[in-house]
Amino acid sequence: MKYTLYHGKSNERHVSNSSVLTQRPGGRVSPIALLLSIAAAGCMWAYVQKILIPYEKADAQARNAPRGNLSDLYPRWLGARELLLRGRNPYHDEITREIQTGYYGRPIDPTRPNDPKDQQAFAYPAYVIFLLAPTVKLEFSFVQKGTVLLLLALTIVSIPLWLRTLGWKISTSAQLLWIVLTVGSFPAIQGLKLQQLTLLVAGLLAASLSALASGAFFLAGVLLAIASIKPQLVVLPAATLLIWSLGNWPRRQRFVWGFAGTMILLAGGAEILLPGWITEFRSASAAYWKYTGGGRSVLDVELTPLLGHVVSAALVLILLFQAWKLRHSETRTPDFNWLLALTMATTLAVIPMFAPYNQVLLIPVFMLIVRTIREQWRSTRLSHFFVGITAGFLFWPWVASFMLSIGLLFLPATTVQKAWLAPLLTNFLIPTATLALVLINARQIRDSRSPA
Repeated sequence: MKYTLYHGKSNERHVSNSSVLTQRPGGRVSPIALLLSIAAAGCMWAYVQKILIPYEKADAQARNAPRGNLSDLYPRWLGARELLLRGRNPYHDEITREIQTGYYGRPIDPTRPNDPKDQQAFAYPAYVIFLLAPTVKLEFSFVQKGTVLLLLALTIVSIPLWLRTLGWKISTSAQLLWIVLTVGSFPAIQGLKLQQLTLLVAGLLAASLSALASGAFFLAGVLLAIASIKPQLVVLPAATLLIWSLGNWPRRQRFVWGFAGTMILLAGGAEILLPGWITEFRSASAAYWKYTGGGRSVLDVELTPLLGHVVSAALVLILLFQAWKLRHSETRTPDFNWLLALTMATTLAVIPMFAPYNQVLLIPVFMLIVRTIREQWRSTRLSHFFVGITAGFLFWPWVASFMLSIGLLFLPATTVQKAWLAPLLTNFLIPTATLALVLINARQIRDSRSPA
């Protein structure tokens, strides 16, 4: 389980009810609510800094396990540097050993039972090199700090971008509340600590969908293609939007050309730099899924691998069917927003990995749930149940980190650190509970007309 830290105006014609949705003013958030959100975020950061990281260091020392820079950016950066400056293949074993030396502090030894299993090989599409090219001549420590600031800025900016995508106008104080809770959530903190490119992909997806909602279809396609540096996170959003584009081809085809053209440029440029990279990438990806635990999704963990695969396949088919059924929907309408939420929630449930930082992709889903919470709450008892448990799963990490932070005031740090897992207990449950809520309350969300 990867809990640890190391490791312009729209050109669309909106249906009549969508104008109501896009013009709703958001209520002001009380100062008390803002203070509580800041306190929750502060407790989560305190948990990570004072409890989780010290526990990991003590545990690694006790097991004689290696610890280096522990930056998920480092394997990609070193691979890009070696290819661009020295012409070396980043997928080769010798580069992997050099990556391990920086990431873990030394090459990992399979004969040592306490050594990590994750080889930290260069398991990204080769065209990620184009994004990292400006940094390859810089010291990694400088690149690392700059990346943290960039990812933090993207995470903050993604909030107004997602709000724009959904057509949800809320007050400045409400936006600030969303930003504080997002930056103070464990997924975002983990992503920042690891310099995880998932935060970059999440920002690019937010920008792409915002451009789409604003009628900048070509730009939306370009941004989505760049986000494909993590294909497993983009394949379902891309498939859904490509199907959606067929609903108004004369207008939306620019999105397809933007996406396809950029993918050709990225893949073709990478082929010039590193002939045969696609085969190398496929082999590296297959190895990655094997040494990181067989590529299990949260459904595989919750339902067993066989049943998890069956349910995942069914969910993907449901998503693609709904994309076809709703292909005529315009952006910023209840139907399109629900389809977006279903896409993101399904992605998190079926991708073959369950690291918490991936949950930043659920931000627009949470926004839509909050926006339509009244309609959902007025629905069935089953809806009440899933609203309640989803909220409980979401808020538990902050509650647990608060209790642990209080514990630090009265107990030895080593005693509190024994409960390091407490804020992470609902991690597996958040994606599936969120998806269930989106599916169960589809009618309430799609028929929503009143402000949340």
